[in-house]
Amino acid sequence: MRRTEWLQETRLMRFEETYEGWTESRLTQEEAALLLGVCARTFRRYIDRYEEEGLDGLIDKRLSQISHRRAPVDEVMRMVDRYRNRHRGWNVKHYYSWYKRDGGQRSYSWVKNTLQAAGAVKKAPKRGVHRKQRDRSPWPGMMLHQDGSQHLWVPGQYWDLIVTMDDATNEHYSMFFCDEEGTQSSFKAVREVIEDRGLFCSLYTDRGSHYWTTPEAGGKVDKVNLTQFGRAMGQLGIEMIPAYSPEARGRSERVFSTHQNRLVKELALAGITEMEEANRYLTQIYLPAYNAEFTQSPPEQGSAFVECRDLTVLDEILCEHFERTVRKDNCVHFEGLVLQIPADRHRCHYVKATVKVLRYTDDTLAIYHGPRELARYDTNGQVISNELLVAA
Repeated sequence: MRRTEWLQETRLMRFEETYEGWTESRLTQEEAALLLGVCARTFRRYIDRYEEEGLDGLIDKRLSQISHRRAPVDEVMRMVDRYRNRHRGWNVKHYYSWYKRDGGQRSYSWVKNTLQAAGAVKKAPKRGVHRKQRDRSPWPGMMLHQDGSQHLWVPGQYWDLIVTMDDATNEHYSMFFCDEEGTQSSFKAVREVIEDRGLFCSLYTDRGSHYWTTPEAGGKVDKVNLTQFGRAMGQLGIEMIPAYSPEARGRSERVFSTHQNRLVKELALAGITEMEEANRYLTQIYLPAYNAEFTQSPPEQGSAFVECRDLTVLDEILCEHFERTVRKDNCVHFEGLVLQIPADRHRCHYVKATVKVLRYTDDTLAIYHGPRELARYDTNGQVISNELLVAA
């Protein structure tokens, strides 16, 4: 028996029993109405219909009518088939974001219930009690998180995904793949944020060796002997905050769990296997869609970002600095390269002078004596410029 037929039959049987009790004066109208779950006025209407038309007058036509809002069968089949053929294994929330991007008009609950009814996805287990999370920063730009995650993002390729996001809004400002997380990748991420949004107040990181010097394993970080990255953040006036436990980085850990679940599936769906193509996909498709779905409103209105008025200074700050002493042949030896200092009109040579070697994010080099740039070199140590620049 169909469910609607069972409901109709049950409803009619209950009325007949109640009507009999009322006609035999065992029940008042108010008591009879209470048994049926209606008011006395509605019960009197039922009596009138029953006495005029019999049981046919009490049939609830709404139970047999099909709602005009009900999705057509072909729409349901099309949605379920697409999930099974292209998105099998995706969680419902991830699939729903793609469903909406492609013009879907139904609600998340409808998509979830339809997929569960079709057996395409299983019902998620009930969640336990949520632990209290740390309050977010009140303004964007007050504190950013930066972290990297090595994962098998495409078949046979372990890459590091570098993410820099805002603590107040969860918005991702920078996101890219690289071969290995380190100083250069952190410089690149910070530069992207500053160029796009401005200077920020603080950066929350783990205690990776490119962020901090840690004298004792598992101990406190050394805030005096800075790493290359720490020195650069100090020059920019950005406070660095170390994390001392996995729980302290819970927000970024949960974010990477989402990326590892979603991004692997999306790259596979797009047929992407090369890093350059994957980074282009991140910039053009994944990152805008992720921010649109997960960015939250800040707890308070305002912004802690400050405009960087001269972006050219970032070239000399967001790079590695090394001190070297010029040898007798007027050359600087640096990591297997011999960097010849060209002659200039200021002095005939720089023998025994202390100079600074800068290695930029593209691995080109420069030698500075005080504020003056003596020369720039390509990755093979060949001079590519000899401009005498005086720092402002």
